[in-house]
Amino acid sequence: MTPRPWEQPPEGAAFTIAQRVAAAVPEIVTNRLRLRAPRLQDYAAYEAVFLSERAAYLGAAFDRESAFADFCQGVAGWMLRGAGMWTLCLKGSEAPLGWIYLWMEFGDHEPELGWILTEAAEGNGYAVEAARSVLPHALALYGSGGVVSYIDPSNARSLRLAERLGARLDSEAARAFDEPVLVYRHHVEGIAQ
Repeated sequence: MTPRPWEQPPEGAAFTIAQRVAAAVPEIVTNRLRLRAPRLQDYAAYEAVFLSERAAYLGAAFDRESAFADFCQGVAGWMLRGAGMWTLCLKGSEAPLGWIYLWMEFGDHEPELGWILTEAAEGNGYAVEAARSVLPHALALYGSGGVVSYIDPSNARSLRLAERLGARLDSEAARAFDEPVLVYRHHVEGIAQ
């Protein structure tokens, strides 16, 4: 698809300001991965994921407008709440493998740790490696038990990932939602696994 004008990166002084804002997002580096501030150049890959069946467990069907709004919501979280979305890349590459979220998106009741990968990145352990690297940051901001993962009950892969991270099912927190959702609560002991 041809990028629309609002999907194009800024130029000149606006680009400089955008770079300064992005520099405030904490960069996290693991053995294989780099979690960095999202950029407008990442949006095409984001849209491709969100307009595919990969977004099936995210509550509603996405179109170009809602995918862009979701992307902007993840980026805006850094300015509005001090936490947001990271673009996940292999070390030495800028190509997005997926996104890791530490945010409160519209409708959330608590800060959420979430993840979504491109199809090519699936099955390599990137999501668990990235989420584990974000947990210390999340727990520093919100304390043990202060961050959750909201997961569709039929999303078996994400359920296993939350459990690998040491998160525990919180059935009481799930009662706050009208739609079926499982809430997994993250605690300090999840960092060491």
